[in-house]
Amino acid sequence: MSSGKLSRKTDVPAVFSYDQEIRQQYPLIAGIDEAGRGPLAGPVVAASVILPPGLIIEGLRDSKKIPSEDNRKKLFWKIVSNAVSIGVGIIDSEVIDRINILESTRLAMRSSIDDLKIKPDILLIDAVKLSGMAFEQRSIIRGESVSASIAAASIIAKVVRDDIMLDYHEKYPAYNFRSHKGYSTMEHMKCISEIGPCPIHRKSFKKVIDVNLPFEG
Repeated sequence: MSSGKLSRKTDVPAVFSYDQEIRQQYPLIAGIDEAGRGPLAGPVVAASVILPPGLIIEGLRDSKKIPSEDNRKKLFWKIVSNAVSIGVGIIDSEVIDRINILESTRLAMRSSIDDLKIKPDILLIDAVKLSGMAFEQRSIIRGESVSASIAAASIIAKVVRDDIMLDYHEKYPAYNFRSHKGYSTMEHMKCISEIGPCPIHRKSFKKVIDVNLPFEG
């Protein structure tokens, strides 16, 4: 990892170069992304990250493209150690069932923005638009591959959510959340069909509804 402005623009990875251009007009950028829209269990987690100007973190990219959990954790701690501010929003499965996953994602993102200690000049959001915000914002499709700030947010959200699911594994070991983190793997679907859903399953999701088995215990 290195910090400070580099002498030649070609030295700057594209995701950092994009943010550098935005900072010419908006000095404080908050990148925003979520983890957990697709799983059948557990919360949706959003993160907002403000990185300092000139910071380059080697290997920073979309969390889904990082080859191992260890690498993701290393990047997580580099982001935490260097960020100007980080905010996190967590919306649990009960709220998801009540208001739907898209609105829960937006709520998690708003919560993560509120959690920032420093207010940004602009929000760069992965594929979502937030209404009624007091900030300038841009919704960017596949934003974690475009903006370093969004990529950093994707890593923070992913690691926080994975750690939550590891805690749930200890509480509900029969579902092996440690392995699949609540996603609809064959193993997970087999557990639901044999045991039924547990309290953190999203009862409004079709793959959970179709099982129709109550949780007991």
